[in-house]
Amino acid sequence: MFEHEHPLNLIDLWLEQLQHDEEYGEDEEEEEEDDTSLIAKQEFRCLCFRCGEEINWFHRYYYTCYQCDYSIHKFCTELPERLQDIFHAHTLYLLQQNVSWRCDICRNHHKPDDIRYRCSKCDFDVDVNCATKRLQKNIIYHPSHIHPLFCLAKQILCECDACGKEHKGMFYHCTICCLCIYNDCAFQPKKLQIQHSTNGFFSHIHPLTLAYSFPKADQKSKFYPTCRVCNLEFLKEHLWIYKCEKCRYYTHLDCATSRSDSPPGRTTKNYEDAEHPDLIHLPFPDPSHSILKHLFSKESIYVKNTITPIISRRHHHHPLILGDAQYDDITSPTSSRIKSISFHDPIKNIQLLCDGCLRPIISKPIYVCANEDEDCNFVLHEWCSRLPTELKDHNSHPEHPLILHSKVSSKFFEVFVCHLCSLYCNGFAYCCSECNYYIDVNCAFLPKEITHTCHLNHLLSMVTTKWLYSCSMCGISIYTDYMFSCQICAFHLHTICALLIPEKATHKCDKHPMKLRYFPAENHKGDYFCEVCEEEFDPKWSFYHCDKCMQSMHTACAPSILRYETETYSAYSYAKNVYGYVNVMFGGTYNNIKVHRHPLSFIQGTASDGECDKCGYRLRYIMIFKCSNCKFAVHYNCCQRLIE
Repeated sequence: MFEHEHPLNLIDLWLEQLQHDEEYGEDEEEEEEDDTSLIAKQEFRCLCFRCGEEINWFHRYYYTCYQCDYSIHKFCTELPERLQDIFHAHTLYLLQQNVSWRCDICRNHHKPDDIRYRCSKCDFDVDVNCATKRLQKNIIYHPSHIHPLFCLAKQILCECDACGKEHKGMFYHCTICCLCIYNDCAFQPKKLQIQHSTNGFFSHIHPLTLAYSFPKADQKSKFYPTCRVCNLEFLKEHLWIYKCEKCRYYTHLDCATSRSDSPPGRTTKNYEDAEHPDLIHLPFPDPSHSILKHLFSKESIYVKNTITPIISRRHHHHPLILGDAQYDDITSPTSSRIKSISFHDPIKNIQLLCDGCLRPIISKPIYVCANEDEDCNFVLHEWCSRLPTELKDHNSHPEHPLILHSKVSSKFFEVFVCHLCSLYCNGFAYCCSECNYYIDVNCAFLPKEITHTCHLNHLLSMVTTKWLYSCSMCGISIYTDYMFSCQICAFHLHTICALLIPEKATHKCDKHPMKLRYFPAENHKGDYFCEVCEEEFDPKWSFYHCDKCMQSMHTACAPSILRYETETYSAYSYAKNVYGYVNVMFGGTYNNIKVHRHPLSFIQGTASDGECDKCGYRLRYIMIFKCSNCKFAVHYNCCQRLIE
């Protein structure tokens, strides 16, 4: 060891970090004071009095004097007896001779007895300062690896074991494990503000922490998250990542530090507003909004003031009157009674759906049935009364006109399958009887282009589904004929995910309106469980969340169209989409002695309904007919087959 007038103390810059990791675990929640202390250690800098070079985190060990301002690399106190492949073609040996000499690197003269490295064959001398400067740049200790890493003497083209990309330049190499880390990757900071490293293209409220692997077990526990920058998977678990565990924010190493041109979908728009004056911006604010309201309400630019709705038998077999707009409850006096209709309110467990579009009715104007003799609860949005009676040259069926029907009477219990969204429906429909072709009224007016908050700045166009894609909101494969797609990015949406999942939802499990989210919530430190069905879910797909109460729900468990509280979400209902029966109005009675001797109610099955009495099929979630007297239950398809 080099002599110093005071005792020297060995410092391990990693010691506090190692002790902290053993106590808390590397990815567990940390106290803010401890975190600040560790960052200070990682940012430590001072100069070595031996070689004049910097002492930092990657050297790990150094000696310091507590009595004076003296520090020295540990490496500088332990000179090797020989050097190879550093300065000279031959091996240099450490020696001390009583002769004057000159360093062949820095050209400085030295006194006799000064220590030097020498090649006797070539008469080549190197002083200790030059040797240690070169060696200290050549060797680092890195937290990602148990062995020292040596800097290769020449630039090479190689794949980096930190980021997984191929680079040309200087690499640090482990002679034991054959590990190669690109120079730029090796010195990435432990803490990173992503917005500072990507020119603000991507941002996050917390600093991201550098992790030297992402094991498959950890990925599985988080539902295999994707990179929040490029949206691709983490295929190799040994590669480094930046992460924020509090918010489930994960990025590839090179994605978090990239300063390349603007990534797609995050900065500038790819369309001009002036060229798309009628563009629909989704999601709709609440469940009462729909494409029909957008197109046919009095405020719509598509409806002229001179056009008035024509109420006829095509809407309902009884007369309809326009509800009074002055009261929360619509009242219509008749000769014998007063009919009272309460608006849809999930908090009060009140359901009121439009018989035309099957969307909730939470505001006026509406049409109600004026029948005096029968107990008829038919209600209709005022804008649904403006639907055209015929659609010619519809892009989904240009061969024949599509005619508006209030009920598809040719189908069993008036339930049909929409040819566009593939969902069951018993509301208004546009039909071609010649081709047995049916579409619900919402799908009949699908827009050709939209924008959506889940994919800002890029236009989404309605396209024909040619391949099997996954919806970027719900994660389920798109089996329908049409979808909304971004022409630039690999981004696709179910048409009904885009149109039927509103921005806000109200549910009695939370007193606040819940907002639609497309990524994990900030500062949500635990796993995600739905407050309705109590199942864990993956926050990578859209869900509703309350920032005040920190409560979350599946989008399928939160619709304002009321269902049995724990019967709304399942892998089965997701097979078609998040709202498997959103276009079905349950209720009504079916009488047929061939099926059962008692009247049957048309409902959605629950777990308590068991199995079908005819075929033994499980009745949970699906459309069923049930007897309230003897608990007989049969699913819709079996009931249909019994009468054929």
